[in-house]
Amino acid sequence: MNLGLLRYRYLFEQMVRRELRQKYKGSALGVLWYLVNPLILTGAYTLMFGLVLKPFRNIQDYSMFVLIGIIVWTFFSQSLTSAAPSLLDQSALVRRVRFPRETIPAAVVTVQLATFLALIGLVTPVAIGVRGTLRPALLLLPLMLVALYLFALGLGLVVSVLHAHFRDVAPILGAVLLPWFFVTPIFFRTSQAPGVSHRHWLGSLLTWANPVAPFIDAVRSILYAGRVPGAATLIYVLTAALISVVGGLWLFRRLERELAVLL
Repeated sequence: MNLGLLRYRYLFEQMVRRELRQKYKGSALGVLWYLVNPLILTGAYTLMFGLVLKPFRNIQDYSMFVLIGIIVWTFFSQSLTSAAPSLLDQSALVRRVRFPRETIPAAVVTVQLATFLALIGLVTPVAIGVRGTLRPALLLLPLMLVALYLFALGLGLVVSVLHAHFRDVAPILGAVLLPWFFVTPIFFRTSQAPGVSHRHWLGSLLTWANPVAPFIDAVRSILYAGRVPGAATLIYVLTAALISVVGGLWLFRRLERELAVLL
C-alpha cells in the first residue's frame, strides 16, 4: 500500500498465514466448507424466487446467476465484518510493537480474498461449461477482482479504525448488511425489481446508489453473460476502488495515532 509497508511485508505475510491457519484449523475440507453456505443460499433463493414467486423464471440458468452474486456479496460482507474488530483482536500487538497498523485489517481482508479466489476458481469452469462464456471478456476478470479487493480493503480500513474509536460500529455494520443484502441485485436483475418498470429512477438508484451492485454486475457480466461490462460499470468499479482504498488509508492514518491508548 506504500513503500513503508514493504519493509513489513514479512509481518503481513505471517499475519495472513496465521489468519488462514486459524480459519481452517480443525477443518477436514478447508476452503470447501466456505462453498457450502453460498450453495445453500443459492438453492434457497432459486426455490423461492425462481419457482415459488416466479418473477425471474425468464433468467436462464438462474442458479448460476444467483451463485455468482452471492459469492461476490459474501466476500464483500465478510471482509467488512472480519475487519471491523480486527484491531481490537490484536490490541496487545498494537500496544507493544511499532509497525503499520493498517497491516492488521489488510491481512484480514486478504484472507477473505484467498477464500474468495478459491471459490471463483471452482465456479469459473462450471460457469464456462454451463453458460459457454469462454470468451475474450474473461481476460477482464482479474482486473475486476483486484478492483473488488481494493474496494473491500478501503472500507475494511474504515470500519476497523472507526470500531476502535466507537465500539458500536461492528454491531451496526452487522445490522446494516442484512437489509443491504436484499436491495442488492443478487437474485434479481435491477430492471426486474418490483416497481422498476414504472419507475426508471428506482432502477438507477438500485444500480448506482448501491456501491456493491456494479461490482456484482461486472463479475456477472463476464462469468454469466460472457461479455465485457458496460463502460459506465467499468468506470464506476475502478473509480470506487480507487476512492475506497485512498480514502480508507487517509482516514485510518488520521485516526490511528490514538490506537495504542484506545486499545
